[in-house]
Amino acid sequence: MRAELLAVGDELLFGDIVNGNAAWLGRQLADVGVVLTTSTVVGDDIEMIATRVSEGLGRADAVIMTGGLGPTQDDLTREGIARAAGVGLRRDPFLEAMLRRRFRALGREGSTGSGVRAPEMNYRQADLPEGAEPLPNEVGTAPGIRLETAGGVVYAMPGVPHEMYPMFTGSVLPDLLRRAGEPAVVVHRVLRTAGVWESVVAEALAGEIDRLAPIGNPTIAFLASGGQTRVRISARAGDRAAAQKIIEPVEEAARVALGIALYGADEDTLEGTVVRLLADRGETLAVAESLTGGLLAGRLTDVPGASAVLRGAVVAYATDAKASVLGVDGDVLATNGAVSPEAAAAMATGVRDLLGATHGLAVTGVAGPDEQEGKPVGTLHIGMVGPFGLLTRSVRLLGDRPQNRTYAVVQALDALRRTLSVHTR
Repeated sequence: MRAELLAVGDELLFGDIVNGNAAWLGRQLADVGVVLTTSTVVGDDIEMIATRVSEGLGRADAVIMTGGLGPTQDDLTREGIARAAGVGLRRDPFLEAMLRRRFRALGREGSTGSGVRAPEMNYRQADLPEGAEPLPNEVGTAPGIRLETAGGVVYAMPGVPHEMYPMFTGSVLPDLLRRAGEPAVVVHRVLRTAGVWESVVAEALAGEIDRLAPIGNPTIAFLASGGQTRVRISARAGDRAAAQKIIEPVEEAARVALGIALYGADEDTLEGTVVRLLADRGETLAVAESLTGGLLAGRLTDVPGASAVLRGAVVAYATDAKASVLGVDGDVLATNGAVSPEAAAAMATGVRDLLGATHGLAVTGVAGPDEQEGKPVGTLHIGMVGPFGLLTRSVRLLGDRPQNRTYAVVQALDALRRTLSVHTR
């Protein structure tokens, strides 16, 4: 079963609303083995809607639409579907009667006390393309649409998520699965990496991707965000156990290829991995932050059980605070500056001593938008001190100010994770 998504609405084209429906529907369809080939956004234009529906039916078995089913003049999905199918619209008397009952119950028919009548345009929601069937809407007024055509089936649902979700799961998905026959189970395994570019991850797995290409099952995809790269291995089979069996050798090969860059799988987080490694060693951590301004400690305290390992954190944003609070030597700051490996090392040592922790971790750098001490935007220095000694790491980040602060947190956590992983007790 192949399907395409089509979202309707000028508000989506202009960026007033993010098309979260497409992401949600994509996950639902992938999990039941429906192959999603295209996801498109079109504005409130009958001709464009009709064109996209016709094109979609020429490529796929089903077109799944969201949006444009409301009562106002710019809700044109019904008309677009009808034009694509070469049919007219008809007023469904049952749907109209249902809408009148609903408005009456809400006091919108002038007979239950309010005296406020529903505008006549509300009953456009009872119009259907000739030959279409309505899909029940349990939480809203606009029914959905299912229309059989020579090319396939069209489903149209409201764009409001809390109306669309139950309509999809209750009406559209069961109908899709019936048409597809016995669905394949799709299983995903997500491997998580940090500290390396997406292209480096892809290069490491190039041999495995080439080997799988002629087979087509399982597949490997890369998803980069927030300074990390996820590797998603997906397999289809008749049941979950069989799909997992297909994934196992590919996962094993990927783990070997990724090496130390791999920190976890599925729902694991980088900060959770660091907390677990420290807890397993019975050790504690103190954090000193400059450019990240508390984000690093915040990520760590998001982890349940972090109180067992995190002694505390100091945000020493100003240069003089690094000296007065963390005890960074004035000569270090005068000679090397606050943005330097030497300052990061001294900050890590200072916060470890101040808070009585096993390990100290510090970050200093230039988030942007302007350079500092002649150092370019994106400069990051990480300091680490612990039973393994004193280490520094310097990185050049390539984002804007918010991105650089986020990436700095990832780089610092990953540097500590790698050090803890290599220096076993």
